[in-house]
Amino acid sequence: QVQLVESGGGLVQAGGSLRLSCAASRSIFSFDRMGWYRQTPGNERELVATISGSGYTNYADSVKSRFTISRDNAKKTVYLQMNSLKPEDTAVYYCYSRTGPSDYWGQGTQVTVSS
Repeated sequence: QVQLVESGGGLVQAGGSLRLSCAASRSIFSFDRMGWYRQTPGNERELVATISGSGYTNYADSVKSRFTISRDNAKKTVYLQMNSLKPEDTAVYYCYSRTGPSDYWGQGTQVTVSS
């Protein structure tokens, strides 16, 4: 079992930046993949960015060149640096991890970008 706790969400003006953090309850060294998804009311959860155990990253087209995902195995934490934020980035952001056959999700953190 893994618990994921997100932090760093909030309200920011368009063009601003936020950094989300996701702290895991145990070592993430062996995790196959970690990442961030987001969801708006009435819509499905969508991928934002993922990072593999070897450091390979994958981004949604809508956030490429603006968002950066990283992981710190020693701190058991994954980060999402979000720059040049747009109102359409407003959503609840969820941390995700996959280890073996199991997927885990955090409780979500709200990001609101005002125009």
